[in-house]
Amino acid sequence: MIMRTAVALLACLALLLSPAPAPAEGPQATYVLRVPAPKGESAQRLLGLGYDVLEQRDGDDLFVVGDPKTAGKLRTDGYPATVEKTMPPAPWAPRSIGDATYYGGYRTITAHLAHLDEVAKAHPGLATVVDYGDSWRKTQGNGGYDLKALCVTRKGPGDCALTPTAPKPRLFVMGQLHAREITTGDMAWRFIDDLVGSDLTAMLADVEVWVVPIANPDGVEIVESGGDSPVLQRKNANGTCTSGSRGVDLNRNAGSHWGEVGSSTSKCSETYRGPRADSEVEVQALESLWRKLYRDTRAPGDTAAASADTTGAVVSMHSYGDYVLFPWGWSTQKTGNDAALRKMANDMAALSGYTAGQPGEVLYNASGATDDWVYDDLGVPSFVWEIGTDSGRCGGFLPPFSCQEDAHWPKVRPMLVSAMKAAKRPY
Repeated sequence: MIMRTAVALLACLALLLSPAPAPAEGPQATYVLRVPAPKGESAQRLLGLGYDVLEQRDGDDLFVVGDPKTAGKLRTDGYPATVEKTMPPAPWAPRSIGDATYYGGYRTITAHLAHLDEVAKAHPGLATVVDYGDSWRKTQGNGGYDLKALCVTRKGPGDCALTPTAPKPRLFVMGQLHAREITTGDMAWRFIDDLVGSDLTAMLADVEVWVVPIANPDGVEIVESGGDSPVLQRKNANGTCTSGSRGVDLNRNAGSHWGEVGSSTSKCSETYRGPRADSEVEVQALESLWRKLYRDTRAPGDTAAASADTTGAVVSMHSYGDYVLFPWGWSTQKTGNDAALRKMANDMAALSGYTAGQPGEVLYNASGATDDWVYDDLGVPSFVWEIGTDSGRCGGFLPPFSCQEDAHWPKVRPMLVSAMKAAKRPY
């Protein structure tokens, strides 16, 4: 009896001392925090601390994405944050391998790549698929994807050739450089279909359009892995991090004023700029492609203007904030082509109800962005569109898929038409 009692006591003690089972993993709530950070030193300090600062401003306030601990960290750093919005996790339903869509209809990377091939096959006189590089994971032999673009025009001699002396002006449009900005990939998909199947086709007689629907496929693979609860991955997949998301921010890695304001040296920061300018293969591939597509018409120097015979335009679609942004982003200093860039931006913004301006005029300064690089290196007008509002049913990073047709596309399509026209004689 004594022996049985002793055994029972030991068993109970072992149960009490054994580690508790790990909580089931699943999506967590995300918070958008309102942070007082007026333009200038306060805003730039906030970015330099490595917080996930959104491309959104309301008067003197910026907005930061974080978890329940982020507000406390902000207060410690001198920013009295308040919760603006809580984004509860959607019911957990991971994407299955082979799915063509996730989160109610958004297309996966494999679906996007197949779409390019399908359009080119169905419209051989209009569309050509171009493989312009490999994602970081593919260069490591660990999965990954081809980096692909679609050239769309009424094909004639010299069209879609990788040479800056091609006969037609070129508009270049890309989506999901920041992986979690899923609206932009869908806008690219719709633009491709519109180019080959609507009144826009007639415009292709005298303009060439290049579309990269997903510029950061490794990052997007992380996003879509969450299925009905997409992962808010912003960066690519190159790197490790124990207290945040892995990767490098591809829109802080380009070699125009790299390493200056609005970027971080912390590998876990959402604005981690990478170990050196142009370190990431996705950025290298884009820059190489742009140099093959556009003539360099601008002398070196921050104040030099591109020549009046410059053709083309580049649009990088992001979300969210309802902005049309143009260089410079690293400073509020004006470019040599400020008047023309400002006019084009205002024309686009007037069609959508967006606000136009340099990033430092309406948000904050940030360096190492691809749009600055395009203008800096080549003189080609370049723009960032921040698509979508911060609030409401269709606001934020993850709007319901129906919002693309109902809310976003009706605003983005007219801007794309405006950009096609402006590419012919931008200055």
